Amino acid sequence: MHRITPHLWFDREAKEAADFYVATFPDSKVTSVRTIRDTPSGDCDIVSFELFGQPFMSISAGPLFKFSPAISFFVSCKTKEEVQAFWNALAAGGTTLMPLDSYPFSELYGWTQDRYGLSWQLGYAGDQEVGQRITPTLMFTGEVCGRAEEAMQFYTTVFADSGVGEIFHYGPGEEPDREGTVKYAPFTLESQQFAAMDSARAHELGFNEAISLMVECRSQQEIDHFWNSLTAVPEAEQCGWLKDKFGVSWQVVPAQLDEMMGSGSEEQLARVTQAFLQMKKFDLAELARAYEGS
Repeated sequence: MHRITPHLWFDREAKEAADFYVATFPDSKVTSVRTIRDTPSGDCDIVSFELFGQPFMSISAGPLFKFSPAISFFVSCKTKEEVQAFWNALAAGGTTLMPLDSYPFSELYGWTQDRYGLSWQLGYAGDQEVGQRITPTLMFTGEVCGRAEEAMQFYTTVFADSGVGEIFHYGPGEEPDREGTVKYAPFTLESQQFAAMDSARAHELGFNEAISLMVECRSQQEIDHFWNSLTAVPEAEQCGWLKDKFGVSWQVVPAQLDEMMGSGSEEQLARVTQAFLQMKKFDLAELARAYEGS
């Protein structure tokens, strides 16, 4: 089970982008498309899809947020041919951040923003065993540069089955990055793989709501735990969304909400939607009452 799902905010391209990603990667599919109505952004399409069997979600909810390389998705490739094929698809119409080439850490690697602005790192794994194919990677820039190690340690106190792997630090002579900050480090949350790095270079944007990490909960107790542990910016709290002390956006949502939205009538969906639009932290009992019309 994947407890943490990357969530992507698009203007109106959520379905189009999901179809593009599903066509790019094998073992991928769109699993559902739903529309929630009468939100502050109007009618919004919500798309659930899988890439390499890993869950993703996206929403078309207006041009409020812009993707940033502060969160990118690292694709571990088994062959150089795979790297090239994915690069050809993702880089077309996009922006190259690091050209496809040989680097000290990979025989073939590249970093690109695709046609929608979403950032992908593609790397040939060589002799390394390839497990999870896509790794969400957090880059700590601007005011939070130098806090990647602190953030990883914090997240492992919040989530079970968690840990930090080998940390590679910047050394002397790698300015503008400060010696001792994180060049790259893998970590796991709920047995899912993530990575983190610091970057002191100039970047247009840091973390924002365009990419959030959705935490699925089965009880109000779990909702309370993750919400109370993570939230640090009161003005960012809305509809299950929050920001942590590093600026990363999370959504803490009950699994039952997805079940309600997937099986309810138009009237039930409308009541549930209007109920959660009024909430900050989700109230599972109140959502159930809205669903039942009581």
